[in-house]
Parts: sequence; structure tokens; C-alpha cells
Amino acid sequence: MIDIHELTKRYGAERAVDGLSFTVRPGRVTGFLGPNGAGKSTTMRMILGLDAPTAGSALVGGRAYRELSAPLRTVGSLLDAKGVHGGRSAWHHLAGLAAASGIGQRRVDEVLGMVGLDAGTARKRAKGFSLGMGQRLGIAAALVGDPEVLILDEPVNGLDTEGIRWIRDLMRSLAAQGRTVFLSSHLMSEMELTADHLVVIGRGRLLADMPMREFIESHSAGGTLVRAAEAERMRALLEGAGARVSPDPRGGWLVEALDAAAIGELARAHGVALSELTPRLSSLEEVYTAMAAASAEYRATAGAEVAR
Repeated sequence: MIDIHELTKRYGAERAVDGLSFTVRPGRVTGFLGPNGAGKSTTMRMILGLDAPTAGSALVGGRAYRELSAPLRTVGSLLDAKGVHGGRSAWHHLAGLAAASGIGQRRVDEVLGMVGLDAGTARKRAKGFSLGMGQRLGIAAALVGDPEVLILDEPVNGLDTEGIRWIRDLMRSLAAQGRTVFLSSHLMSEMELTADHLVVIGRGRLLADMPMREFIESHSAGGTLVRAAEAERMRALLEGAGARVSPDPRGGWLVEALDAAAIGELARAHGVALSELTPRLSSLEEVYTAMAAASAEYRATAGAEVAR
């Protein structure tokens, strides 16, 4: 597991990370969300020992990164796909990493195949790589040690549709093997398809730590989408039962204050045939955007009160 306890990072008077605590467990994909400047990259860097915390701790398997006897075999990471010497080929970059950890060259060829970089491409200098190819090389570097833990910052950046689907399937398959997968992304639709669990931060503080479905359900606006051939009659019945009814942009009625079971019973009792009866959940993007806005408004209000 990755254990974060009261993790704090200050730069002068500014707190980039502020008393952050959460656990990233094996066997699932944990998504890490937050707006730019929320402290995501700083948190990941502290887990990997690249930045020293001002206070608190970031442990992998109960140990600080610097205490790991074989870091590359324990933790694979991708923080910056451009962090490769441009004059080296992809193969030589990975071979150097492997040799430093006592890993054979066969593993280099394996991970190149896993990420879709063929032998010809692997022998080319990295400075000529596209953003997507650089991302694939960075992911190969994260996998070369066959690690128990993966920490990836924006792994789908620059990938095409096929590449995004590939990284989604790869992350889920690695989690299914019992590994710990921790990744950030600004692509909310893709995160919704990939992650099982979410950690959301804002201004360096924890805003949410819960399963993906629970996060969406608990923060959704709610309502039920109802479609019926006798649309106006159904609307009158719903309003007569005390429901709030409004047109849905996709067609049909969005019904609030009456759950799906009650709506179905109402329709049955009055002989109205329904073509759709669907509880409406917000998308991850809608929920996250609303939460981020509420957090910003709260902090702005609190700041104004302090100033007065």
C-alpha cells in the first residue's frame, strides 16, 4: 500500500500540500484528482522521495522510498515523459535502467512489446519521438522492474483513442493482478472508465476519498429520466403526485422528489406505458466540476472574512 499521513509541504508561507492523509490499496485503480496547483504532483514527488516533506510521511509498503532495497522492482513511476536523454534510443534508455537494477535485457524487449514500440522505433533516438511515443516509453520505463506499485501522472497525455483504451486496459489488468495502481488525469471521462476508487484534493487538502460509484452517487444532482408515449399525461400524473418535473435536454422528463419505484407504480396504476425509467447520475466530470467550484467559493468566502 501507499500510506500518506498528515503529509505537508511548504514553500515559504505557501502550503502546496496541507496535512494530507489517505491510503492507496492494492487490487484496484485509484484515481488522483485535483485542479492545477492542487498539490497532486508535489504529493507524488514526495512519495517517490524527489521532494522532502515539511511534515508527515509518505510510505510504500511501510517504508520510505529511500529505504527500499530495490526501488525499481517495488515502484514504477511516470511523472514526466520528457525526462529522457534525447540522444539515447528508447532501447538504450530502458537497458540502462534495467542494468542499474540487475534486470536482464529480455525484460527490456518485453516491456517495449507491451507498450507497442516495435524494434525499429525502439532503436530511434528519443528526441524524435512524438508526445504519444514518449508517453509509451515512459510507461515502459515504469514497468521494466515488474513493480508491485505504479504511480503515473497524466499517463494518457498525448495518446490517441487506441492508446487511451490500451492504457485503461493495462491499468485495470495490473490492478487485477493485485498491484497498487495510483494515477492522475485531467480526462474525467477516461478516469470514470478506469478508476475504481478516487482521492480528490484541492489546495493541498483532502476533499474526498471513496469508491468511484459512491463518489458519483453521493454528489449527483439526482432525479429520474422518464419517457412515455403519453408524455403530457404522464407529466400531469407526476405533478399530481407531488413530483418536480422538468424537460430533459435529451427528451423525456427529469423527475425529482419521486423515486423510480414510485414512478413505475404510478404509471402502472394509470395504464401509462413507459419506454424509459432511468435514475439519472451525473458524470464524474459534472460532479468533480461542481465540487471544485464549491471548494473554491468556500475558500474565497473564508478568505474575504479573514481579510475583514
